Amino acid sequence: MSEGPDMIASIYKGWHTYQQALVHALAPLGPDQLALRASPDLRSVGEIAAHIIGARARWFHSLMGEGGEEFQAFGGYDRPGTKPRTAAEIVGGLGSTWAGMHEAIARWTPEDWEATWSGDGSSEPDEITRQWVIWHLIEHDVHHGGEISITLGAHGVSALQL
Repeated sequence: MSEGPDMIASIYKGWHTYQQALVHALAPLGPDQLALRASPDLRSVGEIAAHIIGARARWFHSLMGEGGEEFQAFGGYDRPGTKPRTAAEIVGGLGSTWAGMHEAIARWTPEDWEATWSGDGSSEPDEITRQWVIWHLIEHDVHHGGEISITLGAHGVSALQL
C-alpha cells in the first residue's frame, strides 16, 4: 500500500468526517444530556467532550508549541474543578482546536515532521514524534467519541451518525 499524498489525504478526510459527526451529535444537547453518564463513576458526555478538546490543545500547544493563547486555554477544558461546558462551548472548542491543529499540520515542513520530544516511556513512547501525536489524537478522538456515542445511546439520545 502506498503511503503517498492520496492515502494521507484520505486519513485526514476520515478524521474530519469523524469531527463533523462529533459536532453534529453534541451541538443539540442540553445540560441534562451533557451530564449523562454510562455509570456514576465515569465521566459525563460533556466531560468526555471537554477531554477531547483539552488533549488536543495540550499535545499541540504544550508539547509542540503550536497555537496562541486561545488555543492554550483549551488545554484546561477538562481539568478537575472546571465548570460544565455548554454544547455551544464544546462545539466551539472542537472547532477551534480542529482549525488550530490543521493550520499547524498544513504549515509543517519536512524538517518540522522530523522533530522529536522525550516521552515518559510508560504511557507514551520514549521518543514522541509529530506522526505519533497525530495518530494518538485520531485514536483518542475515536475512543472517546465511542464513549460519547454509547452513553448517549444507552440513554435513548441520538448518538454519533457515521
